[in-house]
Amino acid sequence: MHGVKWLLLVWQCATVWGLDVYIAAVYEHKSVLNSMPWVRPTRQEALQHMMKNLDIYQLQVHEAGKQGAKIIVFPEDGLYGFNFTRDSIFPYLEPMPDPTLVTWNPCLHPRKISNTEVLYQLSCLARNNKMYLVANMGERQTCERSDPWCPPDGRYQFNTDVIFDAEGSLIAKYHKQNLYFEDSFNTPKRVEHVIFNTSFAGRFGIFTCFDILFYEPAVSLIENYGVKQIIFPTAWINQLPLLTAIEFQQAFATAFGINLLAANQHHPELQMSGSGIYTPSVSHYYYNVESSEGKLLVAEVPIIHSLELPMSQVTSELLERYKYIEPSVSQLQGIKVMMEQLQPLSSTMLPHVEGPNGTFHAPMMYDNYTFVLMTGQEGNLQVCSNTLCCHLAYRHSRKASNLYALGAFDGLHTVHGTSYLQVCALVKCAGSTYDTCGQSTTTASDIIDFKLWGNFSTYHIYTEILAAEMNLYRADTNEWLDDNFYMTKQGMSAGLVTAALFGRWYKRD
Repeated sequence: MHGVKWLLLVWQCATVWGLDVYIAAVYEHKSVLNSMPWVRPTRQEALQHMMKNLDIYQLQVHEAGKQGAKIIVFPEDGLYGFNFTRDSIFPYLEPMPDPTLVTWNPCLHPRKISNTEVLYQLSCLARNNKMYLVANMGERQTCERSDPWCPPDGRYQFNTDVIFDAEGSLIAKYHKQNLYFEDSFNTPKRVEHVIFNTSFAGRFGIFTCFDILFYEPAVSLIENYGVKQIIFPTAWINQLPLLTAIEFQQAFATAFGINLLAANQHHPELQMSGSGIYTPSVSHYYYNVESSEGKLLVAEVPIIHSLELPMSQVTSELLERYKYIEPSVSQLQGIKVMMEQLQPLSSTMLPHVEGPNGTFHAPMMYDNYTFVLMTGQEGNLQVCSNTLCCHLAYRHSRKASNLYALGAFDGLHTVHGTSYLQVCALVKCAGSTYDTCGQSTTTASDIIDFKLWGNFSTYHIYTEILAAEMNLYRADTNEWLDDNFYMTKQGMSAGLVTAALFGRWYKRD
């Protein structure tokens, strides 16, 4: 692992920070929903629905422009919402050309391609406000029967991000790769690595929602293409204690030393909230399940220039040791966001079982973790799962009042997607008994200084510190030492909910 530490230092030294800054905006949008998404509307009805959301977009673009924003990002599914079938979403879809092959400004040439009313509106929003604009919408492409991948209805339907420059030209589009219960859409034939240039901050990459949890295209854009600024439209359903939107957004930006512009949906009734503008050192984020309104975030962002060489060319040592095996194309289909699917597994499905040395097993985030309870004002703990051993040194700054447990998981996660995880997590239990450890909670009062570490087999490790009432903290240090990855934190002013080293062993997916 010494090679890992050396590589990260080289990577950091190779990054050239610009002296300039730009102003970015993301909008957490409470999209106007279709009350009967399973019923196919007419094209006119679909347009009337989307115009309600576009009217809101117009107000937010205008407001962001008054604050000097050079770019604005809107969330995934923001123009129509969720729970459509393949047939019922069709009237919402629009054809669009490949921007790498066709130069097109819909605002200036609206009749060049028919049935593109939404692209016209978005283009004019960008042009009239002299702002780069990123939105998510549905796309349709006719395919030939001779195409072996062509669906039976003769068309591809894609979850698509569209990018317009400040003149209103369509400069890039991206098809979501890792679909999350979206049987209204198709997976693209091949992974797309979409990079676009801006006049104000250079190169940006883009991917959507569930993509962020997989190597392709998210990590690949950064490691193999040297992209240091990422656009991230999402419709993220928060899952405590490890995968709330803001928690993982900050962890991802910190891990790779990038700027991340993340726009989420705002539907607290669906556990959706959490957007932000993240830099390697500062996070501007929003999470609010009490408000019924959307939220515009505007912040100053330092320009990070892309690497001169992609990470994979800086050194071959690490990549040789951990050769990445490209995962198969995700077969997850449909966006049936039903709340009963999203609840933690019950204790009857993964029972609490006492083990040796005070350990016990309990479900957390649908996985069977091995836990050990934290006791006393200070101490040291260890817990292992397969090849991963997690260690914790801790000290309460005042009398302990909450119950905590140290958990370890080393295995294949198979619920709502397949991904290999290695996780060390200190979590506050939801109640005062050990059978509540691993359950969701956002409240905590204990102030804890800690050092958390583990002997990870992957170098992709995301550091998370979540405090009471959904406040984020950054680790004081996170580094490799003697084949272990360490995170330390002292002097928090809010109660600790979660401190986690969330490892992704991509090659084992």
